[in-house]
Amino acid sequence: MNNTLVKTIGKLINTVSYLSPNCAAKKAVDIFSTPRKGKLHTEELEYLKSATQKTFEYDGIDIKTYFWQGTEKTILLVHGWESNSYRWKDLIDIFKAEDYNIVALDAPGHGNSGHKTFNAVLYSECINMVAQEFKPDIIIGHSIGGTASALATNNHKIPVEKLILLGAPSNFDEVIDNYVKIMGYNKRVTKAMDAYYLKHFGKLPSFYSIKNFSEDLEADGLIIHDKKDRIISYRDALQISKYYKNAKLVKTKGFGHGLKNEIVYNHILEFLNA
Repeated sequence: MNNTLVKTIGKLINTVSYLSPNCAAKKAVDIFSTPRKGKLHTEELEYLKSATQKTFEYDGIDIKTYFWQGTEKTILLVHGWESNSYRWKDLIDIFKAEDYNIVALDAPGHGNSGHKTFNAVLYSECINMVAQEFKPDIIIGHSIGGTASALATNNHKIPVEKLILLGAPSNFDEVIDNYVKIMGYNKRVTKAMDAYYLKHFGKLPSFYSIKNFSEDLEADGLIIHDKKDRIISYRDALQISKYYKNAKLVKTKGFGHGLKNEIVYNHILEFLNA
């Protein structure tokens, strides 16, 4: 959405908040949770045809998975917001050359998976479902996919050996705060949004902080974050590293939030081969 449209929508929801805070909160959360990108295009679909595809169902939602068989350990790849499994193409090709078993999934509302909306808690449950089927030894998650992977691994005690977090946020409430600032919501909307999350998830967004679910992570961890990441601040990586005691932090510069670079891939391979 362009900036003018964003501000217009924000003002409308602010107006609604004076009449019905609950309606304003629901609309604000719906906008926040609805991806506008992330569906697969023709070239991407063609590439993913090289995988064995299987659809699972979680709570009535179709979750698409892609599997490339190898003889080595199994890696589960978990993409982030407004993305899909194709974003892993470079790493998939590298891992295929190393003969790893490779699994990727499309998040709810993304790629070839069903549903219209997305949230990290739902994603973590889908990650666990896929992990129970494929028994990964390693999970690699990008952005919110990394945080959802840590949440799934912690909550369900998924017995992975290694967990790699790429450009992952440390606090969901900070992600929401950024959204609130972009939209220009007033305090009535933000207060109503907190009430909405508490009612529907049983927790405030501040609960879903890395400090609340990383200290019990047993997997060896690798955190890679770019110093110039404009989407998720490098401060988030520092906070994750502070609480995820069994993890190594690697700082890059110039690769942005996507972290698609040979240097990053070499860090990952070095960690996997250690």
